[in-house]
Amino acid sequence: MITRRVITIIIPAIIVTVRVVTKIRRNLILVGSNPDVLFMNQGSRVVEIEIMGNRITRLDKALTAYAPVSLNLSRSYATRLIHKGAVSLEGVIVKEADFKVLDRQVWKIIIPEITTLETVAQNIPLNVVFEDEYLIIVNKPAGMVVHPAPGSLDKTLVNALLYHCSDTLSGIGGERRPGIVHRIDKDTSGLLAVAKSDIAHHGLAKQFEKHSVIRKYLALCHGVPDAADPRLLGIPGVGFEVGNTLKIVGNLARHRHERQRQAVVKNGGRHAVTRARVLQKFGTPAVLSLIECWLETGRTHQIRVHMTHVGHSLIGDPVYGSKRKMSGKAVSETTQASIKSFPRQALHASELGFIHPVSNEHMHFTAPVPEDFSKLIDELSDKA
Repeated sequence: MITRRVITIIIPAIIVTVRVVTKIRRNLILVGSNPDVLFMNQGSRVVEIEIMGNRITRLDKALTAYAPVSLNLSRSYATRLIHKGAVSLEGVIVKEADFKVLDRQVWKIIIPEITTLETVAQNIPLNVVFEDEYLIIVNKPAGMVVHPAPGSLDKTLVNALLYHCSDTLSGIGGERRPGIVHRIDKDTSGLLAVAKSDIAHHGLAKQFEKHSVIRKYLALCHGVPDAADPRLLGIPGVGFEVGNTLKIVGNLARHRHERQRQAVVKNGGRHAVTRARVLQKFGTPAVLSLIECWLETGRTHQIRVHMTHVGHSLIGDPVYGSKRKMSGKAVSETTQASIKSFPRQALHASELGFIHPVSNEHMHFTAPVPEDFSKLIDELSDKA
């Protein structure tokens, strides 16, 4: 069943012309000139934010830090407003998020009024683990895309949440929508936290930024990561901690030739840290493992890329997976066929923990592996 509801989005109503002042800086714009435009709603309001001290010098970070608490201004929303030309200093609009601010400066920021735009809310069943007026925790099934994108315009988690939450959603960054704080891949199952209000979105985003959120995954991988393996110790950025815990430190960036893939890079990219430990071994000798992974950072495809980088790719991974053949003596042919036919990466977000952004309670959630994952583990345990 598909129903329609309204979602809010910023729509320009008043147009104020502005002109680029190239002598000052390429991305500084003088209010009241032309030919460029600054869009505002009729119900927009102007908020003044004073910089207090020299501790924070980036414009986007400073606006977030010194904005009134009632504004619940997240860094991502502040950045969007900066780029839209809604932030100014002494009549000059600044469109650079990394612009250097100074103590005692008073910045003006235009907060647009929430307006409405029709969209689709879909009655899709959700496995809700927890819900209150501020946030919702769902156990996402494999095969569901988190957010609408080209090629997946509907039947996403966001479409389902719009229907499920109905009118309980308040504005997130100027739009009445679920606040997606983090994501998991389409074919990865497991726990996902979603904000229902700006204050929850802002509070959760801060915790993710500080890497204080507990995120653990269960995965089935080829091989057995072990500190006794000299090959692993020879890979830059790879080491072992107490308890035979594998630690992988490797920056991630888009693959140079295959733009849909991520890759570990020596220079540039985004800092990424993954830890993993073996929970169970399969095969005689052991050729497969059930591992628990936890993230210090949360980059696109991070676990999948890092585990492939160290030679322990995930079973079923269609992008980064290994085509290696296993010995018939180690694993039966029947089990090998089950491994080969597993339709997705064997990865499940099993644990999620954080501080509630409003009540300050310690929140901790777990989710068992789904049926397809569980059946494969049982087969490996019985026949490997």
